[in-house]
Amino acid sequence: MEKGKRHVSLKDLANEIGVSISTVSRALNNHPDISPEVTRKIQQLAAARNYTPNPLAMGLLKQATRMIGVIVPDLVTHFYSSIISGIEQVAEEKGYYILIASSNETLQKEIKAVNNLLKTRVEGLIVCLSQETRSYEHFDRLIQNQIPLVFFDRVCRMGEVPTVVVDNEDAAQKITRHFYRNGFRRIGYIAGPDHLSISQERTRGYLSGLKSCGLEFRPELLEKCNLSSNDAIEATGRLLSLPEPPDAIFGINDTIAFAAMKEIKSRGLRIPEDVALVGFTDEFHSTVVDPALTSITHPTFEMGQEAARLFFKRIENPEAKPDQVVLNTKLVVRKSSVK
Repeated sequence: MEKGKRHVSLKDLANEIGVSISTVSRALNNHPDISPEVTRKIQQLAAARNYTPNPLAMGLLKQATRMIGVIVPDLVTHFYSSIISGIEQVAEEKGYYILIASSNETLQKEIKAVNNLLKTRVEGLIVCLSQETRSYEHFDRLIQNQIPLVFFDRVCRMGEVPTVVVDNEDAAQKITRHFYRNGFRRIGYIAGPDHLSISQERTRGYLSGLKSCGLEFRPELLEKCNLSSNDAIEATGRLLSLPEPPDAIFGINDTIAFAAMKEIKSRGLRIPEDVALVGFTDEFHSTVVDPALTSITHPTFEMGQEAARLFFKRIENPEAKPDQVVLNTKLVVRKSSVK
């Protein structure tokens, strides 16, 4: 293939002139160790061959690829795509690129994503844990080797790694009190797996919210699921089959709430007249389902921005105490929870 028909590399220039790749690289950067004559010759050839630097190759030469690996549980929901957009904005301002991988909510794929991204020489990782992740050895080696690492939303190793989360406990309290103010007394909650930080925190908020409203906690009204729609439908079915079923339900995220909505309607029940419903994360679909879904709005774009800022702070000062950023949420009230 003729030169000019593909990307011209440093190696191409070096071979044509008969010097080393490092000599070409230094000449293109006007390094004083390279004679003016050789520098001029190399720069003229680079111009004639339409040479443009390859960011990855240049980064490898400098041991800094200016690339950040981002791992999310899925690439479908607006929640994660909005966070990625926030990360990307800050990264671009710093002259960095992002490489995105999905764990598809499995530990195995999360470990594979970590390994693959490190092989591409990313400078560090920004991660939201999969729902299966209970062991963290694949992240511990990054911590031990001082490779920049930031967790967001679902987090671990707090105190060792910078994190960005929302105030999940306060958000769940807001939902519980909202139900109470609208006349609902048998408030059910569909949580996620116990080991997930978001599930633990939102469950605490649910329990403290009940207490602040003077309601007794009824264990049968607290269900759990594996964050899949099918499991959420089954959890909702168990709640609705109780001798005294809940008159209000909220889910750990909107996916769970949409599944609950489907099961409630399939039984001929009305929302909110028979069962009120609230979601968590405020996906776009919250506004187009019938009735429109009341939900907790996450500052997703801001969460991504904060995660990226913590990443660069880690690069600049790896010895600093890791920051733990907590963002506030807002309850957006729609028809699904108000009689």
